[in-house]
Amino acid sequence: MKNLKDKVAVVFAASGEIAGAVARAFSQHGAKVYVTARNHDAVKALAKEINATGGRAEAAKVDALNETEIDNFLKKVIAADGKLDVVFNGIGLTYAEMGGRPPTTLATFQHFMAPMEKICGSQFLTSRAAARYMMQTQSEGTILLLTASLSRSKIPNLAGITAASAATEGLTRVMAAEWGGEGIKVMCICANALMETKRISGGIDDTAQQYGVPREQVVAQYKAFDIMKTSPTLKQLGETAAFLASETGVAFNSHIVDVDCGKMNVL
Repeated sequence: MKNLKDKVAVVFAASGEIAGAVARAFSQHGAKVYVTARNHDAVKALAKEINATGGRAEAAKVDALNETEIDNFLKKVIAADGKLDVVFNGIGLTYAEMGGRPPTTLATFQHFMAPMEKICGSQFLTSRAAARYMMQTQSEGTILLLTASLSRSKIPNLAGITAASAATEGLTRVMAAEWGGEGIKVMCICANALMETKRISGGIDDTAQQYGVPREQVVAQYKAFDIMKTSPTLKQLGETAAFLASETGVAFNSHIVDVDCGKMNVL
């Protein structure tokens, strides 16, 4: 089914695995997809893959934390296509990029604020720029943000990214309320421990090393609260994003959509 036939989509931070899966799904559902990231080689390879499988994709180097680059790029998209239908920002951080997992009593203010600036700050920049162009062109599009289930979990030593995840969800609701009158829907995908990603795999390795426990023990902790025997996949997350960006997805406007097959420890 081509839920996004002839739609124009932009994916920021598309060098990451989650954003890459979303870009592939958008393409498979008929959208023309612009994939952007600071790592130009990575998004060029992604665009080449999408085009080789019958999709339509273009790659560009854009820093999702640079407001000027974001605005200039979206301006080019509008000039080329006359509209902007879908935007997804898949930005994320590794524990190393956050400065590790220090206890809150030892974390510096910089440790705490880094995830807030890089995660929530980037979502703020890309979303509001996209909204401006959607309003300008009367595109009545969809803006999709990404958060983590840390926003509703109780895990120690992760104050910064937990606060940033919760802030991103709050930002989603505010923007949906502001822009709904313009026909723009805003939603947030909440991913939980996609075990096939390098980010989660690396996080498991880091945690096992930090606490001196076997890797298998950390994996078991990740899966201890699964409601079902199965776990979500990148492909399923991509398909969820494509559904939310479709006309039917309007039913979920302003919502945080969990992609986790159900977790007993997530509110």
